[in-house]
Amino acid sequence: MGTNMKQTKLMSLAILLGMATINTVMAQEKKHNGKHGENSANEYMHHSSVDQLVKNFESPERDAYQQPDKVMEYLGDLKGKTVMDIGAGSGYFSVKLADKGANVIAADVDDEFQQYLVQRIANNNLKNIELRKIPYDDPSLKAGEADMVLIVNTYHHIENRPDYFAKVNKGLTSQGELVVIDFFKADGIPVGPPIGHKLSIDQVVSELKKAGFSSFEVVVDLLPYQYIIRAK
Repeated sequence: MGTNMKQTKLMSLAILLGMATINTVMAQEKKHNGKHGENSANEYMHHSSVDQLVKNFESPERDAYQQPDKVMEYLGDLKGKTVMDIGAGSGYFSVKLADKGANVIAADVDDEFQQYLVQRIANNNLKNIELRKIPYDDPSLKAGEADMVLIVNTYHHIENRPDYFAKVNKGLTSQGELVVIDFFKADGIPVGPPIGHKLSIDQVVSELKKAGFSSFEVVVDLLPYQYIIRAK
């Protein structure tokens, strides 16, 4: 992991992306009307405008650390598969998943992001993205509906995670899988939330075991500041 954390290459990201990644794609959380318990990561989030968040989420600076081409290659052949993107936000990954032939469910709790995606889908003439407004505590998946659920930079914002991801598990097909991409819990990372809000790999795996997942692939050397956990 140490050789991949080349802090000097991407330190300029800290100013531009720090707030965006703290808000994260699931900036959804700002609009659930106080009907959930407190979450320190969510409390820390600043309330940026959707326009500003979109600008940050879709920036070249994000591309530099998110390295979406590597992520898409890692995910493999998605043609014809149903993939839910939880915390879809601006559609950063939803559009890329659709371009690879997946039938995408772009899920978010935020109305403004969903409205933004309506226009983006129309502009890109995409026919294989379904928008789904979801509550903060439920992915709103039918049993066996998805071949894959992808959640990027958002896992640490979910509350009652074992319960939430038990619902995700039920929404997967028998061969379905969950892919979590989130920030290393380590010092010296110029993007993402403060270290106190990040979650270790061990904690995520432990929570997903409680949610009913039993098989895990952990990748720590593909992205500079994030781990990937593939769970079945």
